Amino acid sequence: MSSKEPTVLGLICARGGSKRVPRKNLRPLGGKPLIAHTIQTALQCRYVSPLIVSTEDEEIAKVAKRWGADVPFMRPAPLAADDSAEWLSWQHALIQMERILEKRIDYLIGLPTTSPFRSTEDIDGCFQKLIHSDADAVITLCEADRNPYFNMVTLQDSWLKIAIPSAKRVVRTQEAPTVYGITTVAYACRRDFVLNSESLFDGKIQGVLVPKERALDIDTEIDLKFAEFLIQNQELVSPPVRRALKTD
Repeated sequence: MSSKEPTVLGLICARGGSKRVPRKNLRPLGGKPLIAHTIQTALQCRYVSPLIVSTEDEEIAKVAKRWGADVPFMRPAPLAADDSAEWLSWQHALIQMERILEKRIDYLIGLPTTSPFRSTEDIDGCFQKLIHSDADAVITLCEADRNPYFNMVTLQDSWLKIAIPSAKRVVRTQEAPTVYGITTVAYACRRDFVLNSESLFDGKIQGVLVPKERALDIDTEIDLKFAEFLIQNQELVSPPVRRALKTD
């Protein structure tokens, strides 16, 4: 990293048309909208500045501003459809912000709203690994509950088969190659990589492990109820999660 302070765009993409959990980004969790958890944590990070929300939804934009994020532009509707690739919204945000700021952005950190229990350590650690490596992007991972070499299957002609067959028979999880789950905690990327690529895995990607409790992904109504349960029972979670869950 150069001696000058880099410009690190924190980007929260929050469309209004979520289907599995309607109006997900505005649903209450621990007494505040789901999106507020991500905004509050990002604002405490060492490197994130500026922090913006990309949305096509006026209500989400108002709530995001109320909780301290900037909404300098509205996302075009074609980039907020059910089948829109979020990567295109990242590119759009970079281009728009460089025009608004009239300067080059060096890095982008994508922060989905669906990981409300992330900590500042997770975000800052992801960025630190990026700037001290030659990776194009660094993403957060957690240990996978299932392993495609051992206890994950595909359906082939009505018969179940191990998802990834191994030359050597695997009879215990410990014997299978280690696999990781991609989380929605943080994605730290170099600016040129985002603008010149079509998807995340077009580049050289490294990962940072985060605890599963901080990687809870709100994708269903059950996920939302479980997250609320953890908030009401904070003795079950680690201190970094408790800090992230403060409602003041």
